[in-house]
Amino acid sequence: MCEIITIANQKGGVGKTTTTVNLAAFLASANKKVLVIDYDPQANATTSFGIRRNKVEFDIYHVLTGSKKLSEIILKTDIPLLDIAPSNIGLAGIEKEFYNKNNAKGRELLLSKKISEVKDLYDFIVIDSPPALGSLTVNALVAADSVIIPIQCEFFALEGLAQLLNTIRILKDTINPRLSIKGFLPTMYSGQNNLSRQVFEELTQHFSKELFKDENEFIIVPRSVKLAESPSFGKPILLYDIRSNGSIAYENLARVILQGA
Repeated sequence: MCEIITIANQKGGVGKTTTTVNLAAFLASANKKVLVIDYDPQANATTSFGIRRNKVEFDIYHVLTGSKKLSEIILKTDIPLLDIAPSNIGLAGIEKEFYNKNNAKGRELLLSKKISEVKDLYDFIVIDSPPALGSLTVNALVAADSVIIPIQCEFFALEGLAQLLNTIRILKDTINPRLSIKGFLPTMYSGQNNLSRQVFEELTQHFSKELFKDENEFIIVPRSVKLAESPSFGKPILLYDIRSNGSIAYENLARVILQGA
């Protein structure tokens, strides 16, 4: 049975795309069939797999507007069992489409309906959402079974978190009763940085139950040069440097998710 996981946080630069790409890669390496849906107009998940945006003829925008089926835009990646539905900057214009009076009804369910066509072909679908709480993110949350929230271990890390959690609660109560928070994922952590340690301590104090644990150890994604470099080479971290600390963190995250599946 397919599990749909949305990676969400309305703050930018917290590691959503990094988490999407590398979690999906490690799930696929565990012999699971995985689809990444790049639902961010910046299309960073697409390029992180070495797919050049100017070479993509059809993308998720064409699916949402009805000119293509989801199955018709899916591309293979260099990782066996891992596919991607690419994005492009044109997706930014879909907000107008959502609020066109002819399209307004059921707009929150649009992505969910499109996914239903391919859902049975995959064990996991991982959705990379944009850094905003607009219609695209709402669509991604309504389509999901669960949500992972990356939280950067830096100043203002928790700013806006209450709003996101409230949005998730409202969507669960009104549209998507199966939606749950799979966990919070601290990212860009540096043990040598006082502020980074302070933010993580605050997370453990207030959200200990929501943090991912592997054998009673919290899963923390470290600040990593290798993680930062790998997208520019068009490779997930398991292909770029599987022995790096960042790679180990995402491998642990994938294992914990598989254990709970």
